Amino acid sequence: MNVSKIKTFGDIEKAGYTSRSIKDELRNNLIDKLKNKQAIFEGIIGYEETVIPQLKNAILAKHAINLLGLRGQAKTRIARSMVSLLDEYIPVIAGSPINDDPFCPISSYGKTLKEETGAKMPIEWLHRSERFYEKLATPDVSVADLIGDIDPIKAATQKLTYADEGVIHYGMIPRANRCIFVINEIPDLQARIQVALFNILQEGDIQIRGFKMRLPLDVQFVFTANPEDYTNRGSIVTPLKDRIGSQILTHYPKSIEVAKKITQQEIIAEAKNENIFVPETAKTLLEQIVFEARKSSYIDAKSGVSARMSITMYENLMAAAEIRMLQNGETSTSIRMADFEAILPAITGKVELVYEGEQLGSENVAYHLIGSAVKTLFDSTYRPIKKLKKPGAPDEFDAVVQWFIENSNFELHNDASDKNYAAHLNKIKPMQAVLDEYTDEVDEKETVFLKELLLWGLVEYKQLSKRKLDQGITFNDEILGALYGKS
Repeated sequence: MNVSKIKTFGDIEKAGYTSRSIKDELRNNLIDKLKNKQAIFEGIIGYEETVIPQLKNAILAKHAINLLGLRGQAKTRIARSMVSLLDEYIPVIAGSPINDDPFCPISSYGKTLKEETGAKMPIEWLHRSERFYEKLATPDVSVADLIGDIDPIKAATQKLTYADEGVIHYGMIPRANRCIFVINEIPDLQARIQVALFNILQEGDIQIRGFKMRLPLDVQFVFTANPEDYTNRGSIVTPLKDRIGSQILTHYPKSIEVAKKITQQEIIAEAKNENIFVPETAKTLLEQIVFEARKSSYIDAKSGVSARMSITMYENLMAAAEIRMLQNGETSTSIRMADFEAILPAITGKVELVYEGEQLGSENVAYHLIGSAVKTLFDSTYRPIKKLKKPGAPDEFDAVVQWFIENSNFELHNDASDKNYAAHLNKIKPMQAVLDEYTDEVDEKETVFLKELLLWGLVEYKQLSKRKLDQGITFNDEILGALYGKS
């Protein structure tokens, strides 16, 4: 249908257009996509077997939906993605404040215009991208904001009495008629405001002040909520919860690989700098830090650790490498373990600490998380180091430690060029034997990072010590490190 040529109600009748509710649109378009095996909810990663099947069920059942989950679990993204299931264009009565359906107007403006103009009634076409409304629930939200109120200025300028429906100023929900309307963090909405939503969800109508009117609104409601809010700030009142058809639980990524895909999808374009090589091991370490944070005893688990933390950490990591590249006058560089110093601000600003964490301090907690992630990745890349070894049993890490006994104060300068940095690291000959035993053949740049991981892992196991310098890091064996003081 060429919508540009259809400009009146008569035109649309001749074209054979059939009007349908928004829930029917979502349902029917979802069915079509399922039949044609088309992609649905693209960009929503990690929910293929959990959230998305439940979401499909809710749409087919024509339910209002509540997405319940901790921060950074893509709840708003899911709601926005539902727009793709709407018809590309729908007709509305031109000038209608509430997107009146030309076939069945519900406002006094729409009804009057249709009665007066008939087939000549002008219509406009609303694209699906304009059919998404969103409101963050805050304590100051009023019934007038959501539903509407009497507008005394309109009454005065148009010389209308307060008994005339023309004096009504519609709130956000009536203006979202025939659209998707999202209320984020619904528990933050005062209980008396939540009550105002009862009739809209059940009967689909609203009441403004004392007007004897019934507006059967056609709205697809999506609510989002954080479980933390139920105890800390508020709750969804029981009658409202009863009217929400489906409550869907979201979750954090269940694997490192899924988390890496999400991060790569969400980072800013500048962080995808082709001149900066990011070892796959570095990407894994970055995500492992987030996984360590979610199970850390220093961090409030009820608050959660947002997926945004890994995204901003990655961006900080790339920024640190870019600064070094520019200062060295190089055209390319690789991520190094020392660059992980730059991710501290992305950690300290995104975690809620419990009492023990506050006592330790946010920066120390961040260092602890990095250390825990290094140890976990060391174990999976190489092997855990047992505290007690059998007498005379060979240990492939002993040769590395022995090298540091013979070569004290080994320094890695972070401002060194990639070539010099790698050459200096390669002086530790015993490390190559460890890599040959535990890792497959990888890119030379990946090998450099794996060697750094080996050193940092030995530090976590207290086989070596490291000390931060102004321009880099110095490594020693544990005993000598105690003399210099460890960092």
